[in-house]
Amino acid sequence: MKSSCSSSLVRSPKYLPNSSLISDVDLRSRENNSAHRTREIDQKRLIVRRGQPFSITLQCNGSLPPRHHLDLVLHLGKRDEVEIKVQKERGDGDKWWFNQQGAQDEMLLTLHSPADAIIGRYSLAVLLMSPDGRILEKKDKMSFHLLYNPWCKDDVVYLPDETQLQEYIMNEEGIIYMGTWEYIKSTHWNYGQFEDYVMDICFEVLNNSNDALRNSQMDIEQRFDPVYVSRIIAAMVNSNDDRGVLTGRWTEPYSDGVAPYQWTGSVPILRQWSKAGVRAVKYGQCWVFAAVACTVLRCLGIPTRLITNFSSAHDVDGNLSIDFLLDESLQPLESRGGRDSSWNFHCWVESWMRRDDLPKGNDGWQVLDPTPQELSNGVFRCGPCPVTAIKEGNLGVKYDAPFVFAEVNADIIHWIVQRNGQRRKIRVDHATVGRNISTKSVYGDFRDDVTLHYKYPEGSKKEREVYEKAGRRVTDVPSESSEPGRLQLSIKHAKPVFGTDFDVIIEVKNEGDQDAHVQLTMLAMAVTYSSLHRGNCQRQTTTVMVPAHKAQQEVLRLRYDDYAQCVSDDHLIRVKAFVEAPGENEPLLTVTDIPLSRPEVFIQVPGKAFVCEQVKASISFTNPLPVPLKGGVFTLEGAGLLSSTKIHVSGDISPGQTVSIVVSFSPMRTGVRKLLVDFDSDRLKDVKGVTTVVVRKKYRNIFPEITECY
Repeated sequence: MKSSCSSSLVRSPKYLPNSSLISDVDLRSRENNSAHRTREIDQKRLIVRRGQPFSITLQCNGSLPPRHHLDLVLHLGKRDEVEIKVQKERGDGDKWWFNQQGAQDEMLLTLHSPADAIIGRYSLAVLLMSPDGRILEKKDKMSFHLLYNPWCKDDVVYLPDETQLQEYIMNEEGIIYMGTWEYIKSTHWNYGQFEDYVMDICFEVLNNSNDALRNSQMDIEQRFDPVYVSRIIAAMVNSNDDRGVLTGRWTEPYSDGVAPYQWTGSVPILRQWSKAGVRAVKYGQCWVFAAVACTVLRCLGIPTRLITNFSSAHDVDGNLSIDFLLDESLQPLESRGGRDSSWNFHCWVESWMRRDDLPKGNDGWQVLDPTPQELSNGVFRCGPCPVTAIKEGNLGVKYDAPFVFAEVNADIIHWIVQRNGQRRKIRVDHATVGRNISTKSVYGDFRDDVTLHYKYPEGSKKEREVYEKAGRRVTDVPSESSEPGRLQLSIKHAKPVFGTDFDVIIEVKNEGDQDAHVQLTMLAMAVTYSSLHRGNCQRQTTTVMVPAHKAQQEVLRLRYDDYAQCVSDDHLIRVKAFVEAPGENEPLLTVTDIPLSRPEVFIQVPGKAFVCEQVKASISFTNPLPVPLKGGVFTLEGAGLLSSTKIHVSGDISPGQTVSIVVSFSPMRTGVRKLLVDFDSDRLKDVKGVTTVVVRKKYRNIFPEITECY
């Protein structure tokens, strides 16, 4: 291709560093990053997405001599383990290629990456080649990052809906749903995937996986595949088998780390892991593991959303039933054979991708679970598993489909173990597991229910067909529910506030024609969201006469002094009611979990917020408990607003006292931002607050009719 520059600069075939043709290379980071939707990550470094061209400019001291040409060479890996020679013309679409244009003293090179290119940090070298193939000049020490491209139709992570892309790639804030299936609460989370150096840490996560450490070249060559990369991330977010990011812990003490409920975002966790020399951060639980995975996956360009499954089963033995063993006083027994459990909620992520490694029909959302529960190919991780495979009961599909299927479909069976060791089945629940499966809506800060993505409607013919295909013992269902007994048992309660006394009402209803004399046992205990028993709060046993066709109510009074000493940081009280009556074949058991609500932190940001100008936030909290709070600490963070900041409260906070602080910060990026605040103390923890901050650019008048941004 002809250029406008003179050819007198290269007169000798010998490499002459003092009379080089190429004086400088401009990677055009600002323009390229804007076109590739990576401007939020960085404007100074070049960050592009695969399957989409980008251009760089060579500053020339002359034109390209006759019969000379340029070669472009790419390298990946710390030791340049992978080398890619960029072709000079378009090939079959599966190779890197470039074209060039000359203008004045510049040469514009446009590079085209294939839609299945390896993601990672590339080193770029521009070579001036002589007619006989010798290197006359070399410009290197240039680098760029390549990410997945869900906007590219040929990329396996392509997602055609722009509204979803804005949520599942570009949104740095999210909502995580927690609580119980009956009382769903939400907490805001700062994913922060575009915060400073988070992308570098995401690649550091990949570089420290067991696969990468075992064989770096083989690992890099597999990074074109989001199935491979997402599986690595699911393993690396927990630290059970590797140099992973987070250590899990489900009970106190957390004194040698950060309690899971204190985190409000992923960025402090990732930065701490990297800064500490890739040492695991303490501590995480399921929503923290899932949120960190969501940050990494979104940052790398894989559309991802966080999912909460309420009444989530952990089926260890694979029999699609969760067996709870109780002694005759209704206390839970540890079974020697397994660790079956049912959690009030469990969080994982779904990532969007085409599954070319599976038969047709398995594309779309894939379950990935980084919480260390069970081994998958010898490593604590789960997925990616197609959501459609779970719904259809195709449990032979990779990866870990039987485990995920049980999480949303298992039966719960309660047994009483009698003194002679015999087991007595007292309750079978076919419908509780997998309720109100939730994710944040793409249209705002509210909940979308995606249960029907995972399972057919409860009790439908299609649901039974899927169960049969999956090997569930559906023959048990009719015999368990064909004839309801004459007695019915239920538990009612208001929405109690932590720190107050409250009543739980147990109702025994008699549908029979004769009066019933029953023994009613009521037990209230503190549990964690993962069903770990923390201690009894209250117990009553009484004899009740229930007239025919009537209902009798008994009240269990729970006082703050009763539950304060044993309640977990999840603020959950589990109430069990057990009825035995002469003439009834089976006793009755019903169980409910009562979440204790907490107050909020109030936040105000008065006036307008402008980028790089100081803003003040007023934050206040009132102690609702009848006792003083010690060791109070506020934690603040917000993507584009400020890094994680702790502010300690001096002295005790008396009952009813309001404590207020004022925090100043300078927003770093424009847009609609969320400021998240967490308050913790010795007796009251996990108190959250959130407010929206709109950050604008500041304009100033240069001329009467002209404005300029600075």
